[in-house]
Amino acid sequence: MQRKIIPDVVPRRNIRVVKEQTSILECAKVMTEIHVAAMIVVDDAGKLIGILTERDMVQRVLAKGLDPVKTTVGKIMTPNPDTLAPDDAALDALELMTSRNYRHLPVMENGRCVAMVSIRDLYAAAKAGLEEDIRETEAFVFGDRYGA
Repeated sequence: MQRKIIPDVVPRRNIRVVKEQTSILECAKVMTEIHVAAMIVVDDAGKLIGILTERDMVQRVLAKGLDPVKTTVGKIMTPNPDTLAPDDAALDALELMTSRNYRHLPVMENGRCVAMVSIRDLYAAAKAGLEEDIRETEAFVFGDRYGA
């Protein structure tokens, strides 16, 4: 079965966003508070303009000795990120993320972010799919009572 990003990998949910003028320190506090490793960056109209990850903060702020109080999200974010649609195939998303070395991608619908998918989410979905295939194959080959 072909798994879709929503609902098979991640649920549709309200996504916290950050504006480009937010300081890195403030953004890091929000990310820590809500237990996420990436944030969607929007302009004043709420339009997606970038993505900011923990890796961005480490490589582009801390490793360069920049001040996280004075450095803004807009200065270090990855602008115009690739996005996924809710009905994109999970394996296609996994291939995209692996080939481009992404860990997180926003899921967009009608210009609005409806979820954030991580590479970990996709690996878990792939694993679940393989386990389901094994169970179905065993049931077909050995009958429904196999292993009971």
